[in-house]
Amino acid sequence: MGLKPLFLLLASVAAVAQQPAGPAKTEASKSEAPKAAESTDAVDEKPVITNHSISAAGKELKYTVTTGKLPIRNAAGEAEADMFFVAYTLDGTAKPGARPLMFSFNGGPGSSSVWLHLGALGPKRVKMLPDGRMPPPPFEVVDNEHTWLDQTDLVFIDPVGTGYSRPRKPELGKKFWGVEGDIESVGEFIRLYLGRYERWASPLFLVGESYGTTRAAGLSGHLIDKGIAFNGILLISSILNFQTARFTKGNDLPYVLFLPTYTATAWYHKKLPGDLQKSDLRKAVGESKVWAASGYAEALAKGDRLTPGERADTIGKLSRYTGIDRRYLDQADLRIEIQHFIKELLRNEKKTVGRLDSRFDGIDELAVSETPDFDPAMAIIRPPYTAAFNDYVRRELNFKSDMPYHILGGGVGKWDWGSAGDGYADVSEALRGAFAKNRYMKLFVGSGYFDLATPFFATEYTLSHMGLDPSLRKNITIAEYEAGHMMYIHDASLGKLRRDVGDFLRQALAEK
Repeated sequence: MGLKPLFLLLASVAAVAQQPAGPAKTEASKSEAPKAAESTDAVDEKPVITNHSISAAGKELKYTVTTGKLPIRNAAGEAEADMFFVAYTLDGTAKPGARPLMFSFNGGPGSSSVWLHLGALGPKRVKMLPDGRMPPPPFEVVDNEHTWLDQTDLVFIDPVGTGYSRPRKPELGKKFWGVEGDIESVGEFIRLYLGRYERWASPLFLVGESYGTTRAAGLSGHLIDKGIAFNGILLISSILNFQTARFTKGNDLPYVLFLPTYTATAWYHKKLPGDLQKSDLRKAVGESKVWAASGYAEALAKGDRLTPGERADTIGKLSRYTGIDRRYLDQADLRIEIQHFIKELLRNEKKTVGRLDSRFDGIDELAVSETPDFDPAMAIIRPPYTAAFNDYVRRELNFKSDMPYHILGGGVGKWDWGSAGDGYADVSEALRGAFAKNRYMKLFVGSGYFDLATPFFATEYTLSHMGLDPSLRKNITIAEYEAGHMMYIHDASLGKLRRDVGDFLRQALAEK
């Protein structure tokens, strides 16, 4: 999910889920249920297995759901954490062990996998209003006609400290709460799952959202060196190089890369000048991108060497592409930090815009404050997904636990971003290395025009600066959507995402 607000979270103690009870769901038959090897750890729990069906992709999909945990062990074989997962496998396939398999997770760090799970990929989704706004409670899940299950089996992973995943002892949590520890533990989960459920012969895919794209890119490099090669990596709302999103003194890169998203946001709220406002969204954004990468970047690079005329011209252009008052831009030294833009764009209306989805607006206690009180986009999505998942996992998946399911935050402690000598966290080199070692691997990148958490132009910048060999650039597919960070909450974008991913999966699987 979003980045900066989620980094400092608290660790939770380990707990154990109760065994399923009651006749609401029946255990799947041996011919349909995925097979798992016998565990040698006495405290390992048996997963809950249930059978379901929906109508999607023009046909009935019968599938099996496996809900449970896998133990994450150290080199001595001692279990240090338990990772919760929900796996969907399509029934009736000729060779279940060879069917495509996709591992999915979200971001934060500190977010569970619920957003992609019940928002886009799984056979069920949280019901939102067509534009993605929150419906009136109570909330519900409905059949997902755009599920990816018709093309690939799905495994949703909650990293340690998220969802129902916990360290076995509180002091062990810090081992998992960092860039490297997170990649290693999720990589170990994938290795263990492939073995226990006999999926080593399956075509393999990874999909991550937000910080989950950081994890996915890192995993692609980490696992290729352990003999696990992926047919495709899918990045939804990406951040691979954190220099592109850190508004720190001396780092002007984010100001340049966020500008086109500022333009898209101002266009949506009708704050651009007449000629630009009347143009198509893509045209307005395209014009903004050209100036951001040329005139704006050059002006920021000059610093105090800008002449008065150059400064005035830069302020005028910056106001044109952001809808922000010239006097404010002059006083801000030509630089608009993300939280300030969120507050300033609609200040005269006493409103703010969303960070995760800038189409949405909110109302602060005071219109004169410098930054927003909350993210209106997060306020829209969190209640429906929280209530819907907690009901779904118990009522339909029959997984019973009194532990809190950490949807977003509450279970992860201080995040270790690595050595200060390494600068900003950057996993793009791991992704480049995976491409170099596995030339069959394909990459899909999906971004929202109204995403102020992980802007699309920053993703484009990172991909074009990771030194990928020209012969491999054809392996990358880029798609953009007229929605925000979770573009799938918007009905039209959800359908487009499913079509785009369907085409991508078919191409990746056709590679010989």
